[in-house]
Order: sequence, then C-alpha cells, then structure tokens
Amino acid sequence: MSNMEIRFGGSGGQGLILSGRLLFQAFVDAGKHAAQSQSYEPTSRGGFCNADLVVSEGDVDYPLVSSIDYLVLLDQIGGAPSAAMIKPGALVLIDSRLVPAPPVGDFTLHQAPFTDEAIALGSHRAANVVALGSLVALSGICDRETVAAAVRAGTPKAFLDLNLVALQRGFEIADAMEAVDTIAKVVQL
Repeated sequence: MSNMEIRFGGSGGQGLILSGRLLFQAFVDAGKHAAQSQSYEPTSRGGFCNADLVVSEGDVDYPLVSSIDYLVLLDQIGGAPSAAMIKPGALVLIDSRLVPAPPVGDFTLHQAPFTDEAIALGSHRAANVVALGSLVALSGICDRETVAAAVRAGTPKAFLDLNLVALQRGFEIADAMEAVDTIAKVVQL
C-alpha cells in the first residue's frame, strides 16, 4: 500500500483537529503507521483550519499532505486551500449547508447535512464526528469498531455519549448514500 492522505478542512472551532486525532488513533490501533498534523489561522474561531493524516503500512516518509485521497470539508473556507491537492479519483465529503460551492474535479463528491444532523442530535459541535463516521463508512479506510473505540478513548467525557451517537449517525448517512449509489448503478444497467 502506498501512502493514503486524508484532510479534514473547515474553520476553527469545528472540531477538525479532534476528528484527525481520533482517526489517527484508530489507524495506530489497527497497526498502521500514521502521521497527523494540523494548521490553523491565529483566530481561534472562524479562520481556516485543517487536520491532516498520512497513513501507510510501512514508515511514513513525509508527514505532510500533498495529494489528498480523502477530503472532508465542513466549511467553505477549507475549500480553496485544499482543492489543488485533491487527487484524481479521491473521495470528497462536504457539509451541504456550509459548503455551498464545492470543489470541482475528477473525484467522487458526496454532500451531506453533517451540521444539520448534529443539531438534530443535540449540538452542532458533533458535526465533525458525524462526518468522521460517514468518511469511515464510505471509504472503508478503517474498521468501524476501531474508530468507535478511538472515539470512546479520545472524546472528552462531556461529549462522549453525543459523539458515539454522532458517529453512528455518520455510519447511517454513508450507508444510505451507498444504497442510493447502488440503486443508480442498477438503473443504469
């Protein structure tokens, strides 16, 4: 396996760094080699923020993302800094509410109401975990239970129950997307 590069992009305060850390831990627990980094503008909320992961079966020779295989965008501000790095054939997930102008290119794009789903669960602050669940379920990059264990271990106690429900909701959203894709393929035949 060559390196797999993943980015969670959006604005500060959306929990992108937490999502990156949780997925990083799931990869490590699964025996993968991974590097996790993040960047954010000096403003604590609202400025560009991203959490990046590089994952490999062997040693990670370069720890920074340069060619994105999987991109989760939770805010429009994350689109421009990420668009040029999206690899052809990548999987891109966007929040349909907060990313009105998604990137365009030779990749698979899925739009979902991650923030609206999180609000329905009780807090907009869980949108990052809803998106994490959808990414894992759609991509198959990591086992669902391994990610759930990472969420249990790495989530602050005040948000643990909410984040576990949010992760499951993300899985359900992805399962529904896959069902629609399967139906569309059958109809095309």
